[in-house]
Amino acid sequence: MLTLASKLKRDDGVKGPRTSNPASDSTRRVSIRDKLLVKEVAELEVNLPCTCKVNFPDSNKLHYFQLTVTPDEGYYQGGKFQFEIEVPDAYNMVPPKVKCLTRIWHPNITETGEICLSLLREHSIDGTGWAPTRTLKDVVWGLNSLFTDLLNFDDPLNIEAAEHHLRDKKCMVILLEHGRQYFMTIIKGKAAYGISR
Repeated sequence: MLTLASKLKRDDGVKGPRTSNPASDSTRRVSIRDKLLVKEVAELEVNLPCTCKVNFPDSNKLHYFQLTVTPDEGYYQGGKFQFEIEVPDAYNMVPPKVKCLTRIWHPNITETGEICLSLLREHSIDGTGWAPTRTLKDVVWGLNSLFTDLLNFDDPLNIEAAEHHLRDKKCMVILLEHGRQYFMTIIKGKAAYGISR
C-alpha cells in the first residue's frame, strides 16, 4: 500500500544538495506533504473506525482517496455514504478538501456534497477548526461522527433538513427506520441515495 515511501527515498537520493530554485521549493513542499501522508495513512489504517473503509484508487497518490462510512447506530444506521478526500499541496497548513459523493438528507451535508464540519475549516469561531496538529485520522473520525454524536441540528448547513427534523422528529425517525430504500423521497419530492436494506 505505501509504495510512495520507496519513491520518496529514491527522490531524496537523486535531488542532492538543496538549491534556491523556486521550482525545487515547490517540489520540496509536495515531498513534505507526501512524507506526512505516508506516516498518516499508516496510522489511519491502524486506527480506522470499524464503520469506515478507505480506498486509494492509485496507491502512489496518497493525497487522493475515498472513504466509505457505514453507520452502525443512529438515524443513518445501515446506510453507506461515500466521501472524496483530496489533500492539497499546502497540507498540513490547510485542511484536506472533502466532498460527500452520496446524495443525502442531512443537516450538516448539502445535497451537492458540501460538508459542515469545523475541523475542515481553516478558521472557525469556536476554535475547533483546522490546525497543523490535526491529521487524516481526525478527518476520518470527524466524518464518521457526523452520523452519530456530531450530528448538529442547531447550526445546520442544510437548513431544510434540520428544520424538518426539528419540526417533526417522530416523522423523521419513521422515515429513516422504514423508508431506507428511497430515503426521504416523501419530503418535498427530494430523494437521497445511499440508504438501502
